[in-house]
Amino acid sequence: MSTPSERLAELGIELPPVPPPAAIYVPAVRTGNLVYSSGQIPSVDGAPAYTGKVGAGVSLEDAQRAARICALNAVAAVAAEAGGVDEIEQIVKVLVFVASDPGFTAQAQVGNGASEVLGDIFGAAGAHARSAVGMAVLPLDVPVEVELIARVRTRPSVQPV
Repeated sequence: MSTPSERLAELGIELPPVPPPAAIYVPAVRTGNLVYSSGQIPSVDGAPAYTGKVGAGVSLEDAQRAARICALNAVAAVAAEAGGVDEIEQIVKVLVFVASDPGFTAQAQVGNGASEVLGDIFGAAGAHARSAVGMAVLPLDVPVEVELIARVRTRPSVQPV
């Protein structure tokens, strides 16, 4: 069975650098064997790759691409906190926020952009619980934001000397 880093290489995906926080928070927090990412937007090289509302200027397909970028940014944040992508044992929960036109109701399909890339990277360990919710607006007018909760390998206990 291949590792997440091997699957990333096979897919031709390089995890991006962890996007710097835009406010007073950290990209990810570890508690025990869980790492929670902060919400990640579809930023590439420090700038939003997409802006606008889904269903009014942003197509479903572009929103799915944005969700994929968000998921990769979130995996990068989790991996940095965990000590590498191969330390991630399971994606537990994904939360997808979709800036939606009032008539747009396909938030779950937008979330598939994130879920599919997580499955590609983590295989069966990428299967997760998920919520996808419509929002009036998101930071920097991006169409999608994604958060992850991941189970990571146990850190070895440090024995007193």
